[in-house]
Amino acid sequence: MKRLKASDMHTLDILEKLVAFPSVSAASNLDIIEFCRAELSVHGFDCRLVHDSTGKKANLFASIGPAGDNGVLLSGHTDVVPVEGQAWTCDPFTLTRRDDRVLGRGTTDMKGFLASVLALAPQAARLPLKRPLHIAFSHDEEIGCVGVRSLLADLKAREFKAALAIIGEPTSMKPVIGHKGKLAARATCRGVPGHSATAPLFLNAIHLACAVVDAIRETQMELEASGKRDVDYAIPYSTAHAGIIGGGKALNIVAEDAFVDFEIRHLAGDDAGTILARLETKVASRIAPLISGFPGSGVTIDVKNRYPGLATAETSPALAFVQNLVPDTRTSKVSFGTEAGLFAEELSLPSVVIGPGDMAQGHQPDEFIAIDQLAACDRFLGDLLTSLQ
Repeated sequence: MKRLKASDMHTLDILEKLVAFPSVSAASNLDIIEFCRAELSVHGFDCRLVHDSTGKKANLFASIGPAGDNGVLLSGHTDVVPVEGQAWTCDPFTLTRRDDRVLGRGTTDMKGFLASVLALAPQAARLPLKRPLHIAFSHDEEIGCVGVRSLLADLKAREFKAALAIIGEPTSMKPVIGHKGKLAARATCRGVPGHSATAPLFLNAIHLACAVVDAIRETQMELEASGKRDVDYAIPYSTAHAGIIGGGKALNIVAEDAFVDFEIRHLAGDDAGTILARLETKVASRIAPLISGFPGSGVTIDVKNRYPGLATAETSPALAFVQNLVPDTRTSKVSFGTEAGLFAEELSLPSVVIGPGDMAQGHQPDEFIAIDQLAACDRFLGDLLTSLQ
């Protein structure tokens, strides 16, 4: 194991500093966002922050070059997932070099891309750009693409336009043109409590929760058997999944309350609302005989979060622009979500996902990124900058 004494290249030096910020989603990101703003503003970028309602978190938007609607937007998120409960062999918030890779929380997802973007700033300041370069760094992506929404609203109000957006999630520097959308919801189950010795006289909320889970399972089976298909995905159909279930206070009390947290991961061409409506119909039919005679009981389903899928056409000029900058032009689609779908939906901005690292390393203990992936991203962004002259 070798600690980084000095950077092998400017990107590594910046990545070392970025990893040192423990910017988990539960914490404020103002320290890391201020660092990024300073790195860009010192090189002439026009920067502004868009804060959340608490003032403890912010998105960063920066631009350099001439005004115009033909620019390129580089986008990434500053937050990372927690490290608690993971068996790390090094300090997750100290960049550590081992052979041809560097370890640290967020190296792959996605501070490696952020570092490469920030390392580009001095070059962007020197070149006579004929098209603008924009940079957007968000917060709270890891908890459902939450933070970027206020930035998108700000950009929409300003009638911001650009030729394309590049979202730098880890794709091993290969262009991704599609990802699934997500709807997250909670089913709250209300029963009638009583002593378990006379359980049949009451309504067990956990039984209602089981009916919800059964409806989710049947919905999943239907999606797999007869739902829409996109063979470019590893799992070529939309999915429904129960992730968390809870309820009850004691073994000898018929549960009054229970809940089921579930999600729908849907193809961009599938409507999550329609899938949810079908699921709600199944739930209603299953609980009807259970809640009969128990006023006030039932199941309420509330959507907690959602973001759209991404479907960029193979013929898109945005994709052609990216393909001209990479040696491997083959496209793919991924099942995990990104902010790209929101940029495409909210701003009508053609979007491509491409960045250094492999998502298989993201969120893992001893998360790492290969140094040659960072070098490949540096080349990609350098060529991109040259194309804006």
